[in-house]
Amino acid sequence: MSFDYRTGAPPADAYLALFETTGWNASYGASAEELERANRQSWHAVSAWDGERLCGFGRVVSDGVLHAMIYDMIVDPRYQRCGVGSRILSMLLTRCREEGIRDVQLFCARGKKGFYLRHGFVERATDAPGMQLSLSPE
Repeated sequence: MSFDYRTGAPPADAYLALFETTGWNASYGASAEELERANRQSWHAVSAWDGERLCGFGRVVSDGVLHAMIYDMIVDPRYQRCGVGSRILSMLLTRCREEGIRDVQLFCARGKKGFYLRHGFVERATDAPGMQLSLSPE
């Protein structure tokens, strides 16, 4: 299979359809417009296309100097294990390296830890800094 990889935020409707494949929106309740705004405000984004179908996406939020955080690594389940996620992650990390970013972090979805370990990420120690606060929409 041949895919087209593009930088920048994808169209809102295509991204919402991809985002919905994760099940994350059950708790976020985000609209297509909110997701598009989040993507537009990212430091770098990469999408994968099979013709007109958005089949993968990932983005980086960064200060552009020291720290970067990878968010929303998503591959449509129909395209998993085709190299799409690996290519997107590689493109995101290449951009971070080119800009001299010193620290790249991510939150990985449940059950996906092995994918990131295979790409050089390491788990943080259980007593290392790093916490999460989920702010539920009211």
